[in-house]
Amino acid sequence: MPSPAERAQKIRLVCFDVDGTLTDGRLYFDSQGGEMKCFHVHDGQGLRLLEDAGIRVALITARRSNIVQARGKDLRLRYVFDGVADKHAVLQQICASENLSLAEAAFMGDDYPDLMCLQNVGLSACPADAMAVIQRVAHWQSRLPGGLGAAREFCDFILAAQGKTPVPGNTPAVGQ
Repeated sequence: MPSPAERAQKIRLVCFDVDGTLTDGRLYFDSQGGEMKCFHVHDGQGLRLLEDAGIRVALITARRSNIVQARGKDLRLRYVFDGVADKHAVLQQICASENLSLAEAAFMGDDYPDLMCLQNVGLSACPADAMAVIQRVAHWQSRLPGGLGAAREFCDFILAAQGKTPVPGNTPAVGQ
């Protein structure tokens, strides 16, 4: 069985769940019912580093959210899907559009809606605070919780496995 680092060498697409993975999983609502989410700048930089290294990034979330669309636009991501009932079907569509196999895709998630994706990609990952069932199926687990650098740690792991670690001072801090 290949190690997580060996799996990471083949990755050309990395998909992320949002709530609990790119955020800490808490939902904030104002008195008018408006929703707010908090994203960590380090995670955003990690997603940009992947894209800049030629690795596609996708956000796939079950919740419908203008905030997720805005974050994807801010990071200049091509693939941002919200309100998704079947994440695995969307993952397959992205792979087909990029002419990739599921073995060339990675997915990072934290809860049951992510399970099918995690079980079928070449490299599955989760934050430190993911549900126990997710931790058991993930090939790789962050030391950090969702929304607090877990995604960045995963991005750095993939980049290092592919020998694409950014050179300090050569990496613009754009779209964080």
